[in-house]
Amino acid sequence: MASSSSSSSSSLLLFLSLLLHLPSITSSNIITIPISHLPKNPHPDPHQHLSYLANSSLERAHHLKNPQTTPPHANTKTPFFSNIYGGYSIPLSFGTPPQTLPFIMDTGSDLIWFPCSKNYQCINCSTYHNTAKIKSFIPNLSSSSKLLACLNPKCALLHQKIQCPDCKLGSKNCTRGCPLYKIVYGSGTTIGIPLSETLHLPTRRVPDFLVGCSVRSTHQPAAGIAGLGRGPASLSSQLAVKKFSYCLLSRLFDDTNKSSSLVLVGGKDSVKKTKGVSYTPFVKNPEVPKKPFSTYYYVGLRRINVGGRRVKIPYRYLGPDKNGSGGTMVDSGTTFTLMAHEVFERMTGELEKQMKGYKRAEEAETLTTLRPCYNFSGIETPEFPSVTFHFKGGAEMALPLENYVAPAGGKNYHVEYDLQNERFGFKQQECN
Repeated sequence: MASSSSSSSSSLLLFLSLLLHLPSITSSNIITIPISHLPKNPHPDPHQHLSYLANSSLERAHHLKNPQTTPPHANTKTPFFSNIYGGYSIPLSFGTPPQTLPFIMDTGSDLIWFPCSKNYQCINCSTYHNTAKIKSFIPNLSSSSKLLACLNPKCALLHQKIQCPDCKLGSKNCTRGCPLYKIVYGSGTTIGIPLSETLHLPTRRVPDFLVGCSVRSTHQPAAGIAGLGRGPASLSSQLAVKKFSYCLLSRLFDDTNKSSSLVLVGGKDSVKKTKGVSYTPFVKNPEVPKKPFSTYYYVGLRRINVGGRRVKIPYRYLGPDKNGSGGTMVDSGTTFTLMAHEVFERMTGELEKQMKGYKRAEEAETLTTLRPCYNFSGIETPEFPSVTFHFKGGAEMALPLENYVAPAGGKNYHVEYDLQNERFGFKQQECN
């Protein structure tokens, strides 16, 4: 979700809801942790809610490809719930004694941060979230909470080319602290102090873990964010995770009591293919001076079929160029799949051709800002053309109907980020 500076036009951003893992624990230790809900969205009108999700997705897509400012930058199972605004959350415990808070899983950023101190400020967060109910971490209640020193190697995980005036390497008398971090997301920002804390997992304690103590945020959800990107400060990097996976729960655009497992795989054993999972190799990240681009997970989308017909899309819109523009990335922080205008028009044009027998719902398109929309009043069983994404290596993702027609619900997806073998995997399965 975070980003840095520059401008480039996006090609296709394949936003599949998140997938997470935790630390390296022996394969015999499978940990399940219950997930708590975040505040519900107050909008009962499904059109308003759908429009909110669509706009949030567009903001994030624009931010990922047009970053504004440079951000600071065994096996485990934990269940997670989908939340009203499209994200997924898990609880993590920090401090001594442990303080447990909800975190949104984000494959598009690195730093793990939580709302921090009794004076935590969240500006313009009350529209969709009750700030009075935001749970904050209290450093004064933790005996293991420490400010991160400027010379601490973990400070360099946040700030590239960090300089510590008046401090000499190896000096024991240097008291200068690690600089504040500022992270910019698609819809807001967060600012805070780097901490060294103890992360508690059901069967493992991880001391000296880098975490952000955010004291001021804007337009943020009522929870912290756990970055799972490729950067060194991410949860997966700090825990030396070799693979993380989870099952994508379909959503009915409301909060749900259903949950599924979040799995992190570490240890010394090599990661093997999972039975029934189709894999496509990760695409090498663009080598451009934009730190966020090195954080994202790119895959090689080769073509899109609608109703069995190949959509004619020039390849230049599907692969990243030398400047970092274009390409297809998998991101957990957005509800919808976002496409560049050139890709979207070609795909929807083919879909509209195959659905010309149905009446367009122009009012719904105006209310939701989405298209195409159709009126199926009086039609008991409407027919929809299939949609299939074809990836490098032969992997095919045939989207269940509920994944591209709203409202959704039904068949789910198991997703894997195999970091050791540099590949992305998926298969349809029931998450419960």
